[in-house]
Amino acid sequence: MRGRGVTAIPPILLVGCGRMGGAMLAGWREQGLAASVAVDPAAEAAALAGADLLVVAEAAAIPAGFAPAAIVFAVKPQVATATVAQYAGRFPGAVALSIMAGRTIGGLRALLGAAAPIVRAMPNTPAAVRQGITVACAGAGVSAAQRGLCETLLRAIGAVAWVADEALLDPVTAVSGSGPAYVFLLAELLEQAAIEQGIPADLARLLARQTVAGSGALLAASTEDAAALRRAVTSPAGTTERALQVLMAPDAWPAALSRAIAAATQRSRELAG
Repeated sequence: MRGRGVTAIPPILLVGCGRMGGAMLAGWREQGLAASVAVDPAAEAAALAGADLLVVAEAAAIPAGFAPAAIVFAVKPQVATATVAQYAGRFPGAVALSIMAGRTIGGLRALLGAAAPIVRAMPNTPAAVRQGITVACAGAGVSAAQRGLCETLLRAIGAVAWVADEALLDPVTAVSGSGPAYVFLLAELLEQAAIEQGIPADLARLLARQTVAGSGALLAASTEDAAALRRAVTSPAGTTERALQVLMAPDAWPAALSRAIAAATQRSRELAG
């Protein structure tokens, strides 16, 4: 337990308190958050206010003299241009940490100023239970201390990896950023298929959810790769092998997932504007 008044997170300006912004805020509070400010016009955002956080509806309401160490942009990429431009030149020395899908460092620098230190990152929704994975890329001019701060902010919600090539963040978005939706779809389809085979709905849901959650936990705990774990479950001429013959047919999961990741990667590139 941290002692009262001890903080690990310096003052932060959080722009956007939606699902991901809220998850990040919760993680920072667990680490100890210095007095910070969040900007979000949604009525429900006000409920997040506390001794460590002032919530305001617009950028103009940020108190004079507030000096954040980082500005975290957690709004939808579709509103990035109008939102980010409001902060150009306002907080010298603060690193900008963007978790907006598709929005490039160059595009953000055009809005914030040519000298703005920017880190672009892509977390995913398991951040809500501190089990996320974030991949980040630091732009030119980001100091070691600023990169370290961004690492601290992102580690509060899960694991962190860094890449030097920003272009990799588009397929990263397709794989891990969007990936939880693919896993949830698997659970959804398992539940539906169980019901089709006569399993009662409540048991079907339990079986699907616990199978997905338990398998994920086993994968996380194992040193074996996913293919080895799959083979360990697959007895020759057994039920699993029969099912995998359907799922792993050339026109089934292998091709479909490849097309899905390619489509999501392309959409991430399109969001750059």
